[in-house]
Amino acid sequence: MNSTQNAGTAREANGFYKLSMLQCIGFGSGDLAQNLIYQTISMYLLFFYTNVYGLDPAVAAVMFLVVRIIDVIWDPLVGTFVDKHDPKLGKYRSYLILGGIPLTIFAILCFWNGFSGSLLYAYVTYVGLSMCYTLVNVPYGALNASLTRDTNEITKLTSVRMFMANVGGLAVGMGIPIVLKIFDPSESSDLSMNDTSWLYTMGIYGIVGLLLLFFCFSQSRERVVMDKKETENVKVSDLWMEFVHNRPLRILAFFFITAFAMMAVANAAGAYYINYNLHGSAGELSIFMGLGSIPAFIFMPMIPAIKRMVGKRGMFYIFLIVALVGMAMLYVISMVDSLKDQMWLVYVAQFIKSTGVIVATGYMWALVPEVISFGEYTHGRRISGIVNALTGIFYKAGMALGGVVPGLVLAFVGFDNQASEQTALAQQGILWLVAVIPAILLALAIFIISRYELTDDVIDKINMEIEARHHDK
Repeated sequence: MNSTQNAGTAREANGFYKLSMLQCIGFGSGDLAQNLIYQTISMYLLFFYTNVYGLDPAVAAVMFLVVRIIDVIWDPLVGTFVDKHDPKLGKYRSYLILGGIPLTIFAILCFWNGFSGSLLYAYVTYVGLSMCYTLVNVPYGALNASLTRDTNEITKLTSVRMFMANVGGLAVGMGIPIVLKIFDPSESSDLSMNDTSWLYTMGIYGIVGLLLLFFCFSQSRERVVMDKKETENVKVSDLWMEFVHNRPLRILAFFFITAFAMMAVANAAGAYYINYNLHGSAGELSIFMGLGSIPAFIFMPMIPAIKRMVGKRGMFYIFLIVALVGMAMLYVISMVDSLKDQMWLVYVAQFIKSTGVIVATGYMWALVPEVISFGEYTHGRRISGIVNALTGIFYKAGMALGGVVPGLVLAFVGFDNQASEQTALAQQGILWLVAVIPAILLALAIFIISRYELTDDVIDKINMEIEARHHDK
């Protein structure tokens, strides 16, 4: 064995494991699965509730807020439970199955119109879905940090993961209108108003997602985890202590809320924008929503190289500014009648916006293992579940804005879900949701990420120090 091989073996012994491409794809399939379910909820549930199920937009907005408040209580409970327990199927990966099955069931029930207009049924199914999603997503996020300490491997893992997550986004953005059309070929609008077609569509997406969660489970190996004795005293209050003492985690948490709020607001408005502002067809909606994911297939594989050239922070700056440019283009095009008739210009603007959003918000997941390691370096415990519960609270808070803000804005501008033509004010409100509000949130995200200080060199030194402590015990 030569010196290079010896060095590689030594690094793996210290937790710097190398990951095969199959392992990366296997792990990434978990994000693909979750996106098939939750992106459908993010992009289309508000539309289903207002246009098919029969809820008032303001009522739906309040429900989205209530569900997120419940998440604030539920997420830390899940994170604490996950850190304290070691199921036979794996400390983190077991929940892909234990939570995945009920998640699929609730996702399908959310799009069942058997109790049309019933607010109670909507609450029960949406709350159930959100709680099951947490039961999958928090351990899945912690699983990321359990595979390796190597920042280069985590960058590779994240690029594959986000590539596959955007496969899910593409399958939802472009695929949902197409699948709905298959089940409801008589529908002339951009999205079906037929409740049965929505149920069948979500059934297909949910079952495929569950099979992918099983595949993720089969390919994930947990190798960087704390001993049971070191986590048996984890408690819910540790979430607050971690937030107070872990500055990089605080910065990342606030970046999460602004980034997810930006994405959720824009995603929720997409169907309204194409339908009422541009009077587009189902095919045009499919292309527009699909362009929210297509740039991932070009740029996500390039992330390791881009990061080496411009650095972590430089990469965030470049792509967040690109997203701002795309949003500005979208607004200008939509305000000029002669331009908004040119759908290809709308597609170009959407592509540019999505390129910036996808790379910046995709790579942010690679920072989660870093803040977990920083916390372990500071207080000696690798409480991955707690950290992911905290980031989960913030990204769900962002998702809550994605549900609350569109509903409130639509109510404020007098959106009428029974009318095929909306007033000028209602169309302007939809445009605020597509471009203006996301741009404001994006500018705030740029400021927040500028405060993040964990460079690759710093985090590598932290991880080596942690492993040295373990070997000295």
